[in-house]
Amino acid sequence: MTYLAHINIMPLKELLDPQGKAVMNGLSNLGLKGIEDVRIGKHITLKIEAASEKDAYQLAEEASQKLLANQVMEYFEITVVPAA
Repeated sequence: MTYLAHINIMPLKELLDPQGKAVMNGLSNLGLKGIEDVRIGKHITLKIEAASEKDAYQLAEEASQKLLANQVMEYFEITVVPAA
């Protein structure tokens, strides 16, 4: 069966996010008030052929740990759904 793994990768909360700070300053300069913080990350979608949703999740997790996320500076969250 084919699955889509949606992987969200974000900087660790303890670390500074210079890209997020730059966007925050830009939003403020545009007069957009009320936004308290901006964090910039990545969203990656993998199309996976696997026997089960659990197998697809495990493959996405392995890809995230080994290549997609820098675990020293980032954390990731994975959602797996059947492909349409």
